[in-house]
Amino acid sequence: MVTKLKTAYGSGIEPLTYLGQNYMVVDRSLIPEILQVLRNEEQFDYCVDITAVHYPKRDKQFDVLWVLYSYARNERIRVKTLIADGETLPTSVPIWTTANWLEREVFDMFGIKFDGHPDMKRILLPDGWKGHPLRKDYGILQQDNEWVQINLGIESGQ
Repeated sequence: MVTKLKTAYGSGIEPLTYLGQNYMVVDRSLIPEILQVLRNEEQFDYCVDITAVHYPKRDKQFDVLWVLYSYARNERIRVKTLIADGETLPTSVPIWTTANWLEREVFDMFGIKFDGHPDMKRILLPDGWKGHPLRKDYGILQQDNEWVQINLGIESGQ
């Protein structure tokens, strides 16, 4: 599978293995097509998770990862792309409906938007919350004190 994808997409895909786990680093521009190919041609019919990792000192600060599973193949693969702060990615909701809430969580926790998403809004934190708690520039004890005061009528518990 990886050889076929590498032949078709060249330097846009870098297949790797770490501790027996297969993954590929894919150029951001190829993400929608690669995800569609993995779904339709390679039978990765379940999107297990979508998440991100924040590296604030890099130019492309975010790794965005899709964890996919194929029931037919009994195989898991991870697809990773790197994006800069403020860049968006196309939604994968039309490919896997499970991506809906997963993309919303990535938006809520990291601030990464997915173009074309049917309901791109926070899923865990209230709509008016400031910041994105899983970014490394968001302090571990930080919270939106203004939101807490206005909506809960209490001082921060921290």
